[in-house]
Amino acid sequence: MNNEHFKLYTDSQFLSPYAFTVFVGLHEKQIPFEIATINLGQQGQFEKSYVAKSLTAKVPVLEHNGFALSESSAILEYLEELYPNTAIYPKDIQARARARQIQAWLRSDLVALRTERPTDVIFIQPTSTPLSEEGKKAAEKLFFVAEKLLASDAEFLFGSWSIVDAELALMLQRLIQNGDAVPKRLKNYALQQWQRLTVQKWLALRHK
Repeated sequence: MNNEHFKLYTDSQFLSPYAFTVFVGLHEKQIPFEIATINLGQQGQFEKSYVAKSLTAKVPVLEHNGFALSESSAILEYLEELYPNTAIYPKDIQARARARQIQAWLRSDLVALRTERPTDVIFIQPTSTPLSEEGKKAAEKLFFVAEKLLASDAEFLFGSWSIVDAELALMLQRLIQNGDAVPKRLKNYALQQWQRLTVQKWLALRHK
């Protein structure tokens, strides 16, 4: 890694769940990187120089020696292939496929939950607005999937830590930190994941 240079572009408020997962992945792999912030409130993601890097006008973007890549799942898989020795995905091929399934699902489903419980409720302050019926259905679906995947008394989804543990914990934290009801086993799991050093490093960015 001596001549490698990585730069992670994230939102200036450090609220993006997708930037969060890339940040955690970089730290888990012990890859040195610098952070550049984009002010989404001022629509900095649409500046020509940033669009040229991201293509999609989204955060995060990872820049590696002049190569820029957006979409967090693509970035994480790129890092995994680049530095496979410190794995952030399960080694077993079927467990790895399941992990990627859960990642894709967390990004594409549960829209009402993500809308009604944005990451602001985790990192800034809770909302007093109760979940809608659609929001409650999304929460129940989240609990069903998480409980099916998480073995009884298991610390991690796939035997040892993977990036999907951080992603699932963040989704559960949208409810936990807002004071919404979450099954005890899932609550304990999410709070335990939140104590991981690489996750704590992200939380520390909020207090700088």
